Amino acid sequence: MGNKQMHKVLVVDDEEPILELLKYNLEKGGYDVKTASDGSKAVDIAKKFVPDLVLLDIMMPKMDGVETCRLLRDIPELQKTFVVFLTARSEEYSEVAAFDVGADDYITKPIKPRALMSRISALFRRDSKKSSPSSLITIGELTIDRTSYTIKVNDKEINLPKKEFELLYFLAQNPNKVFSREDLLQNIWGSDVYVLARTVDVHIRKVREKIGDDFITTVKGVGYKFSLN
Repeated sequence: MGNKQMHKVLVVDDEEPILELLKYNLEKGGYDVKTASDGSKAVDIAKKFVPDLVLLDIMMPKMDGVETCRLLRDIPELQKTFVVFLTARSEEYSEVAAFDVGADDYITKPIKPRALMSRISALFRRDSKKSSPSSLITIGELTIDRTSYTIKVNDKEINLPKKEFELLYFLAQNPNKVFSREDLLQNIWGSDVYVLARTVDVHIRKVREKIGDDFITTVKGVGYKFSLN
């Protein structure tokens, strides 16, 4: 590992063989790994462990992955954490539900360890490339600080899940420029993650609910832009 940062990963699945397989491969790849067999345990562990990534099964007893993800996204310390869903279900509605609650990626079982490791590496690599000197953006009463992943509107601090934050930050970096849904999917989720276009609309709606309707404008038939008043 050398001086490379050891990323922390929490694996959540009710199937013991899958937990063991993923833990083995992740630790072999240099990650610090903890496991949980259900959603409520995962939330408790995540609060103390503060993982960089959560691999989360959707179909679990007691509390499913979607509800677990929703609870994880409500924890301020986990705003930067990636959440990747693992599921045997390939129906479109499962994908919509996963991304609606803030998932970063969606991987269908059976899981191929080598492909999974590659996917995780790509997530962390893309995230590190997003760091830039212009980490602080101030426009009117809105301040966006990418270093601390915080947003302030009229000096009131607002927490946004990672993808909502990235979406707002990207648009604010390019004020008055219109981006199509495809542009935003490419820049925020990346080309190696399959996400439905509707996911962009859902995230825009959620950002507006939290910071107000004054900043992001819908350009009918084209896409969205960050408006400078």
